[in-house]
Amino acid sequence: MLVLKFGGTSVGSAERIKEVEKLVNTPGSKIVVLSAMSGTTNKLVEIANYLYKKNNEGANELISSLEQDYYEVVKELFSTPEYIEKGNELIQSHFKYIKSFTQDLFTIFEEKAILAQGELLSTALFHYYLSEQNIPSVLLPALNYMRIDKDGEPDLLSIKENLKKELANHPKQTLFITQGFICRNAYGEIDNLKRGGSDYTASLVGAAILAQEIQIWTDIDGMHNNDPRVVEGTKPLANLSFDEAAELAYFGAKILHPASVQPAKVENIPVRLKNTLQPEAFGTLITSQTNGEGIKAIAAKDDITAIKIKSGRMLLAHGFMRKVFEIFETYKTSIDMITTSEVAVSVTIDDTKYLKDIVDELKKYGTVETDEDLTIICIVGDFIAESKGYALTIFDALKNIPIRMISYGGSRHNVSILVNTKYKKEALTSLNSTLF
Repeated sequence: MLVLKFGGTSVGSAERIKEVEKLVNTPGSKIVVLSAMSGTTNKLVEIANYLYKKNNEGANELISSLEQDYYEVVKELFSTPEYIEKGNELIQSHFKYIKSFTQDLFTIFEEKAILAQGELLSTALFHYYLSEQNIPSVLLPALNYMRIDKDGEPDLLSIKENLKKELANHPKQTLFITQGFICRNAYGEIDNLKRGGSDYTASLVGAAILAQEIQIWTDIDGMHNNDPRVVEGTKPLANLSFDEAAELAYFGAKILHPASVQPAKVENIPVRLKNTLQPEAFGTLITSQTNGEGIKAIAAKDDITAIKIKSGRMLLAHGFMRKVFEIFETYKTSIDMITTSEVAVSVTIDDTKYLKDIVDELKKYGTVETDEDLTIICIVGDFIAESKGYALTIFDALKNIPIRMISYGGSRHNVSILVNTKYKKEALTSLNSTLF
């Protein structure tokens, strides 16, 4: 069985939904994971923000506007009176539910219920469209099987058992439609796998059923060797290893959600990145095999903050580093890069929610400096420790760029360099012309 995930742009209009039908209406068993139609989740977040501020009038205006957009989709998607009526009733039902939150107390729990409506709408509309085309399919509610635990992590055993039960109810069916992103938490409440989580859903589903392949369909023909939004003339990569893909996804390659590689890697299930606008293109195949030694690609991660702790008195003291890391652990803030010297340690973070608290805690151990508006540039490939020339080539390409931090040797797949964001384009372009 295959798992096919289609992102928001792939189902962003009636025309695009019809194209997706052609891609899934092929021989073989498959589970199709859909995101919300492009723009929907952002608008639902905006509606939630109005509700938090108790601006119910503003919220109702946004709700009505989004509802009208969906009625237009129904008009363009369906061709028979029966399914136009079904589609309109579906829209009316979901937006009546959303409007009900303007009448009562609004908390984070209600927000997550509102955010789930995008995926519930896209999957139901696609299921109806398949029915109108006389294509048998089953709508699998993700809320019946996708679970996260008290720490917000996927409950893998529960997902596997509940998904198998759902599939067993339809032994003769070969095409299943389900929602990405949404789930239930340990308390049974509607929750989600965070933004971009539809990729994660596809990987978790694929791992649970031991799929033949997981396909992530977007509007780009695979993962490129550099950021095509910044650098001209980039090329798609035919093959990557799981580790290389994970590094690129984490450090800025937007085509793939960073968390989505791990479940597939654990079960050794190939992940293929495909383009809905060019389905004939090979895309990128991600497997456990590395495709030769050398530099494969470059990615960049913006909105990075560097924190330097200077403490000549304590840096070499036993337990000092542990105390520093425990502060970040307390505030559930991940560190991207770390460098040390005799009197200082520097780290980078991309989540500044608790920055002030972290800095206040770190001041117990020394002088603290912060630096914002930074970008991590990540050079990914298969680097053998004994190999010569890689570092020289990389730093020669960056000889005119002021470098803030360097991380090299922690992984055989990654050299990370921190620069001020204003040098990002120059750095990516220079690396591209030098390395490729």
